[in-house]
Amino acid sequence: MALRSFLGGDIFAEVHGETAPEVLALHGWGRRGNDFNAVLEGLSGIAPDLPGFGASPAPGDVIGADAYADIVAGLLDSFDRPPVLVGHSFGGRVAVCLTARYPELVGPLVLTGVPLIRLETGRRPPAAYRFAKWLNQVGLISDERLEREKRNRGSADYRSASGVMRDILVKVVNESYEGQLARITGPVQLIWGEADTEVPVSVAEAAQALISDVSLEILPGVGHFVPVQAPEAIREAIKKALR
Repeated sequence: MALRSFLGGDIFAEVHGETAPEVLALHGWGRRGNDFNAVLEGLSGIAPDLPGFGASPAPGDVIGADAYADIVAGLLDSFDRPPVLVGHSFGGRVAVCLTARYPELVGPLVLTGVPLIRLETGRRPPAAYRFAKWLNQVGLISDERLEREKRNRGSADYRSASGVMRDILVKVVNESYEGQLARITGPVQLIWGEADTEVPVSVAEAAQALISDVSLEILPGVGHFVPVQAPEAIREAIKKALR
């Protein structure tokens, strides 16, 4: 296993195995390719640090999952045949867009903990934040004060992101992929942690209804980080897809 540069230094990736790669694994937000070290044990594959994470430089513009997919598509020249595509969380967003945009270039899809569909929660921002936003709009508090309110109330991912990556996060969390899912005709394996509170099983079940060739495996006692918590489940799905 070694970290190699691809696409002129736009992406760095962990390369597993001594033979031609057969798996492309895409990590979640704030993570990096080495999340898949245990998953890819004994397999040949590439696990990139997606742009803006790990060793890979951030994109120059605010882009969504579709544009990330276009960047990642440059890695497909490294494969002799369409790879099994694995995506966790944010990486699964990219994987779905990649499959929908370039169906002839990728093989079976394995997804875990991916926010594929925005389920309506009915929740509004807290009243204190709505009031602060109104005060900012009428010029009574500064943009900097409102930004502090956003940081204090935002998710851990939002608080840890900055610059273009924070703007990218805001863009992608508002995306939903019903259209892309409906265009996928190849086999899709959904592997979900039963205890995933970030992307609950109900998201997988809603996505399942939109995919023509799909199966869902729910892992008891496992949370959101399936590649780390239950790597063997993903590895077995990959092996099945490679047969």
